[in-house]
Amino acid sequence: MSANPEPIEEVAAAVAEGDRRAMARTITWLESTRGDLAARGQAVLEQLVPKTGGAVRVGVTGPPGVGKSTFIEAMGLGLIAAGHRVAVLAVDPSSPVTGGSILGDKTRMERLTQDPAAFIRPSPSGGSLGGVAQRTREAMLVCEAAGYDVVLVETVGIGQSEVTVASMVDFFLVLLLPGGGDELQGIKRGVMELADALVVNKADGDTRKAAERTRGEYASALELIRPTSHAWKPRALMASALEGKGIDAVREAIFEHRRALQEAGEFEPRRRHQARAWMWSLLEEDLHRAFREDPKVAAAIPDLEAEVEALRLTPGAAVRRLMQAFRP
Repeated sequence: MSANPEPIEEVAAAVAEGDRRAMARTITWLESTRGDLAARGQAVLEQLVPKTGGAVRVGVTGPPGVGKSTFIEAMGLGLIAAGHRVAVLAVDPSSPVTGGSILGDKTRMERLTQDPAAFIRPSPSGGSLGGVAQRTREAMLVCEAAGYDVVLVETVGIGQSEVTVASMVDFFLVLLLPGGGDELQGIKRGVMELADALVVNKADGDTRKAAERTRGEYASALELIRPTSHAWKPRALMASALEGKGIDAVREAIFEHRRALQEAGEFEPRRRHQARAWMWSLLEEDLHRAFREDPKVAAAIPDLEAEVEALRLTPGAAVRRLMQAFRP
């Protein structure tokens, strides 16, 4: 950081005007593990909060190979053609060596990257739960403040990422491959319960008939699941991101869902609940860090871990001793 850093107010004003460099700089600060840089990012974000909340937030997940990036690019280009400004927060697996993004979504969404109405930010997951970057929520607010009215969050689609991303978006979209009953059995019930729409992607060429059959199977399975909203019944759709078919139907479903929740009075309460849950999540994160960094706790951890591993001490007893060291 320079000796004379740019005033927070000026950075916030630049973000609000849609300055991409200011956006990227702010998100980098928010993602930083350096306390001074993270504090600058939070200071900018606090200036921007009044300008946030207006975007449609969409989470996109699915198994590796389902074509998430191709689908998101097709979706993004369609949204831009309809007059929207689109931000994509693509959470990549972290490199175990550098900690940086491995997949490089900017190279995977070349056409969308070149569009002036799009902003793409690949971020390393940093080992956070389910591959959802630790500061994805803050990055989403930065994009909203900059005037992007649709924010797409792509996850790596493994572990608990589905649950995590569903807690921060308005519409949760699960992409699936054409397949038979075996694949249906392999889909976690929890994921289907969270989904606002299931989309069978790659419905083109020789796989189209299989995609139609699979879509029907998922539609039947959704009938057995209680919806998360009284105003919206999850649906199973079919698309080909490669051919651009079915993308419009998915886009229409996203906006129809938003209207339905607003008319039922469910939209704002959901957003408030998410913000409250976010606050507690951040508090737990900070408490965990403070706990691990406490000198007495840090000194006690190695011996207690060894005792637990050797079965000379129960995990519960070890936790009690650590808590005593933290607050004697």
